[in-house]
Amino acid sequence: MIPIRQARVPNLNPRVTSNEESSFEPRWPSEIEVLNEPRIKHINIPPSQPEYFYKPTTDHGPFVRSFDENNGRTVYNYNPETSGYFVRSRVGGNREGCRSAAVSLQNTEDTTVLFESRFESGNLMKAVQVGEFDYELYLRYDLYTKRNTQWFYFRLQNIQTDKRYRFTIVNFFKSTSLYSSGMRPLLYSTEDAENKGIGWRRWGEEIVYYKNNLLAPDNTTNMYSLTWTCKFPNNNDTYYFAHCYPYTYSDLQDYLNEVQTDRFKNEYCKQKVLCRTLAGNFIYMLTITNATPPQAINICSPSEHQGKKGVVVTARVHPGETNGSWMMKGLMDFLLGDSADARLLRDNFIFKIIPMLNPDGVIVGNYRCSLSGRDLNRNYKTVLKDAYPSIWHTREMVKRFMTETELVLYCDFHGHSRKQNVFVYGCENKNAPNERLKERIFPAMLSKNDPSK
Repeated sequence: MIPIRQARVPNLNPRVTSNEESSFEPRWPSEIEVLNEPRIKHINIPPSQPEYFYKPTTDHGPFVRSFDENNGRTVYNYNPETSGYFVRSRVGGNREGCRSAAVSLQNTEDTTVLFESRFESGNLMKAVQVGEFDYELYLRYDLYTKRNTQWFYFRLQNIQTDKRYRFTIVNFFKSTSLYSSGMRPLLYSTEDAENKGIGWRRWGEEIVYYKNNLLAPDNTTNMYSLTWTCKFPNNNDTYYFAHCYPYTYSDLQDYLNEVQTDRFKNEYCKQKVLCRTLAGNFIYMLTITNATPPQAINICSPSEHQGKKGVVVTARVHPGETNGSWMMKGLMDFLLGDSADARLLRDNFIFKIIPMLNPDGVIVGNYRCSLSGRDLNRNYKTVLKDAYPSIWHTREMVKRFMTETELVLYCDFHGHSRKQNVFVYGCENKNAPNERLKERIFPAMLSKNDPSK
């Protein structure tokens, strides 16, 4: 079996040059600067206890001053110059490489934090130092837009363990957040990952989400801030902060490559490239089902042989909702496993799975949009095949699938910045009285299986 990273696929996007056709590396807009550094690896260890929400030790939050950028010193600044719309892509992004975006340390006594986010799924536009250990941070808007800030993922260096730092992200759009309910940012220490086997963990105290004095780009509404304080465990370490557990396009590529090279899973899991995105990244589709035994073909009529029902599952149409990818990974792990339930499902259903609908947005660190600057989740009726290729091809695939078998479920995995636990949205059948409330059956089944969620 040929590993998926070595397989050749046709060039489905005229924006991608022929010499890049066989490359499986992430493709970036050509004006974006990308650091050529090793990426961090997740440590897949089940947590010993649930992630409890942060509970403030006092009734009053910390003092948060009004926004005034002039009070500080810019220590990191990277806002890519774009033409206003996506033009072309290349592996590695900008051909000229990366300029210096952070300040240089003056001497060994300089305590300035060194920020960086020019890596896959990274998002930080600017860092302003407003105190020796106090920083205000600006997130980059989704590329080719002036909106959608929620996802953050950035790196920090030159940290001291005996100091308490404050970080304040100042340009959120949403008026409420789970951070107001006690959710914590995520921290990753490269030293603890290498030496102690500790990966991402919730971190931070004195967490407050509040309205600030910064006007949104439309100059009509105020923006919102998230502030937290923390100490760090190690000197001379490299740290990362993120909004949710990152799951990059390269993480997906690694996972699919492992599946592709497993000869047992290949018996019931077939992978194909559904299409290419605007930047030329691959939209993968998996078909998971058990082959009908030869003896069953002999004793079954054609209609009985074709009696499997269909299920379509997609994820990551919104790139900043990484929890959707982790849900999808859990589903794929289960369906590709050897449990009796998994075998029973593969015997009775054909699963069509598209694990990442918006890899372009995932790669560049967008929160909601693709490189079209639009929310793909609002364009399922589109006829613009070239502008929204993953949505157009997914819809056409579903149409074809419905001519081959009865489709009993379509489920799209998302995340939410304000809802807790697990929840389900459904499409009401207002124009089909006989179908009324049918969309509630699957959520009801879920709630019966695990009422605590």
